[in-house]
Amino acid sequence: MADKQLVEIQQMLTRQGYISDQSIAMSLFLAMKLKKPLLIEGPAGVGKTEIAKVMAKALGTDLIRLQCYEGLDATHALYEWNYQRQLLHIKLEENSDKTVEEKEKDIFSETFLLKRPLLRAITHQKSPVLLIDEIDRADEEFESFLLEVLSDWQITIPEIGTITAKHIPHVVVTSNRIRELSEALRRRCLYLWIDYPDFDKELTIVQSKVPGIDRQLAEQITRFMQEVRKQKLEKVPGVAETLDWAMALVALHRTHLDPDVVQQTLGIILKDWHDIRAMQDSLSELFEKVGIESKVG
Repeated sequence: MADKQLVEIQQMLTRQGYISDQSIAMSLFLAMKLKKPLLIEGPAGVGKTEIAKVMAKALGTDLIRLQCYEGLDATHALYEWNYQRQLLHIKLEENSDKTVEEKEKDIFSETFLLKRPLLRAITHQKSPVLLIDEIDRADEEFESFLLEVLSDWQITIPEIGTITAKHIPHVVVTSNRIRELSEALRRRCLYLWIDYPDFDKELTIVQSKVPGIDRQLAEQITRFMQEVRKQKLEKVPGVAETLDWAMALVALHRTHLDPDVVQQTLGIILKDWHDIRAMQDSLSELFEKVGIESKVG
């Protein structure tokens, strides 16, 4: 039965255009079955965030995204009061016959509550996919706060009371390993590492995501990117850069790689000046490894 469900999950991902493998399918299956958060780590641009997007589409539910950053706190993740609307309401109610208690109850109702991602996920009418993206960019204090929410799935708002989730969200947490995450968070989650794909998988991704691409061009791009990642670079390009490059070359009506177009489009796959300079010095060697007859210079 489990094997059948694993196949169904892989097919579900494939239908949404995500080239999966058994480890990804197994992790998603267990995360949904056990109702535990799935922590996904790996280099930038390998499709970590995309898993949550595809999962939401496949389950026919909403994706709620909490983008983490340095300085993120509970207020921006949970809720805020709409102070401007509250002040306007108070102004309009100045001459009303309501008591102070009634007026206070009015302005601290859900009408004036701005729901941020975590509160939206908890109050959603159907289990959403909650994407906590790049948790490693947030502070350790926020990580500790997040653990409480993931454990209890309830939030207390002093003016309203405690709100408990009726439908537990499917949680995907991503990290680029900018900093080490706490053991407490790791224990709370299932774990999945996604690395750069091998040649066959990356070629399949390119052909599925870039309609109409010439087979020879797709193979050359994939081989070239596989070799680029072996270089000593500050910022190693991911699959996202491979796809951007492939789409750019298709837009240029290219059917194969040549030295000129590679040099002119290096800024699509490399995002650091030092990396571009180093790559320009080793293009001849790379072309030889990839098996392209044309020579640089």
